[in-house]
Amino acid sequence: MIGRLNHVAIAVPDLEAAAAQYRGALGANVGAPQDEPDHGVTVIFIELPNTKIELLYPLGENSPIQGFLDKNPSGGIHHVCYEVDDVVAAAAHLETEGARVLGAPKIGAHGKPVIFLHPKDFNGCLIELEQN
Repeated sequence: MIGRLNHVAIAVPDLEAAAAQYRGALGANVGAPQDEPDHGVTVIFIELPNTKIELLYPLGENSPIQGFLDKNPSGGIHHVCYEVDDVVAAAAHLETEGARVLGAPKIGAHGKPVIFLHPKDFNGCLIELEQN
């Protein structure tokens, strides 16, 4: 059911410093910040030859990323995103397998529908599925 790895998301306490580190020290192609109010984050995508890294920073006082950073002040891997053909069909299938789907599909940072799966159902890893 899952396709290719779309991105690995890293929550960061300082978005500009993290972007500068990837741009300077690692020589990566770093995109511009984009606010995603529906998800409570500002993101920057780093393009790699085979996937992307998504830097996440809290947007607004109710950002779910703020809670993550409160527990992990230095930041860290927040979630892994895989591509699927159809997020609605994937959610239905996963629910029959006992997985918890966190909310209804929303439009993600790439303009495509996404859903999230509870980390307790996937070895402690928050999973995002993005429709390709």
